[in-house]
This record gives sequence, structure tokens and C-alpha cells, in this order.
Amino acid sequence: MEQRAGSGEQRPKGKEMGNYSFRFENLEIWKKAIGIGRRLFNIANELEEKRLYRFAEQLRGAGLSISNNIAEGSGSHSRREFIQFLNIARRPAFENANMILLFQMEGLISNEVKIQLLSDLDELCRMISGFIKSLK
Repeated sequence: MEQRAGSGEQRPKGKEMGNYSFRFENLEIWKKAIGIGRRLFNIANELEEKRLYRFAEQLRGAGLSISNNIAEGSGSHSRREFIQFLNIARRPAFENANMILLFQMEGLISNEVKIQLLSDLDELCRMISGFIKSLK
């Protein structure tokens, strides 16, 4: 196993055919963001069934943006640049929270779904902030 500088992650030495791994795949914040993103995609699918295509598209984009920015930032050559991407990753979490609140107000999702997603988005923001502090 090989440890990447400054990341605390372990990767196998060398690459076997088809055995690729990216730095972000080992980050708990990315794993959490992907889990939230998948749930948002499910809601977007339900919105499309109700012919609310614009809401579905917006939710998918914002849901994917969190994990995309974490992944993109993990490829940075400096901690400072990675931190910038992590700060950008936090913003769509707030956009998603806003949409979730509106969807619940309009009866498009249940109160239980709203509460769980808002809790998870809040936790993810805290995790990202903590990770940023650990990089400074």
C-alpha cells in the first residue's frame, strides 16, 4: 500500500488492469454527498412523473454539483485550490435545502423526507467545514 501525501488515504501500489481508484472515492464527504445526490435523483424522477421537468433538472444539477466539486477539487495540485473547491461544494447544499423546503411546502415531498434530507445536508456541510479546517 502507498500513502498519498497529505491525504491520509491508502492506495494499492501500481495499477492492475481495470482496478482504478481516485482520491475522492476514499473521502467520507464524497461518499456522503453521493448518497444525498442519489436520493435527490430519486426525488427528481418523481418530479418528472408529475411533469415538473424544470424542478427535476434543477434538483439533479444541484445534487450532482456537491460531489462533482469534491471530486474535481481532489485533483488539485495544492491544498489551497482543494479548499476552494470544497467551499464551492458547500454552496449547492444550501440550494438543495431551499428546493427541499419549497417542495415540502408545495406537497411534492413528505415532511419526513424533508427532515431527513435537511439533516443530511446540514451534516454534510459540517463535515466539509471540518475537512477544510483539517487541510489548513
